[in-house]
Amino acid sequence: MLTALLVPFVQPSRQLELRQRWSARLLKILGIRLNTDAPFVGPGSLIVANHVSWLDIFVLNAAFPTAFVSKAEVREWPLAGWLAARHDTVFLRRGSRGHARVVNGEITSLLKQGRHVTVFPEGTTTDGSHVLGFHGALLQAAIDAAAPLQPIAIAYRQPDGQYTRAPAYDGDLSLLDSLRAIVAEPAIVARLTVGEPLSVIEIPDRKTLARQARECIVAGITD
Repeated sequence: MLTALLVPFVQPSRQLELRQRWSARLLKILGIRLNTDAPFVGPGSLIVANHVSWLDIFVLNAAFPTAFVSKAEVREWPLAGWLAARHDTVFLRRGSRGHARVVNGEITSLLKQGRHVTVFPEGTTTDGSHVLGFHGALLQAAIDAAAPLQPIAIAYRQPDGQYTRAPAYDGDLSLLDSLRAIVAEPAIVARLTVGEPLSVIEIPDRKTLARQARECIVAGITD
């Protein structure tokens, strides 16, 4: 916890290292093993991922330290909101087109600095067994920054490869319910499947990018 509190007050390059270390430590405490098939994602990538759990943030940070786009309500959460605001989180007021343009500008700025930014285009969480439709509005930032669009599929499995919904944070589940389910599962593997990056130069259309990214992620969670 001390590491998480210190992150906002150190140099940016050191922040990423501390964020990665703290996220990996949290996963270990919760008995979650990280499995990723790629050690590298190009700098300044807009990461597009499916959304299953609050754990997704720590899983991605443990592999590829990244800023996130989050719903504005998270900013008001005790401690978590304070930490999120100091970890390059961009807060989005859902349903506001004008604010989406502002958020796209913030994402574009981070991408141009060579920072990863992650968006969850489903707009909500699922139980991890399927992928909802993707909203393409925030993918405009990758086009504006001429940044790679990097699909990453998130899947939670038992060690034998069987699906588990234990980490899911969907429906009427509370954070405490989700945490209890995670702790009750003997072992969980968080698997990240990194797809081929999509070129916004070759595909400068966010609807097409959203469709292709979703297809890649659907394939990734069913492998």
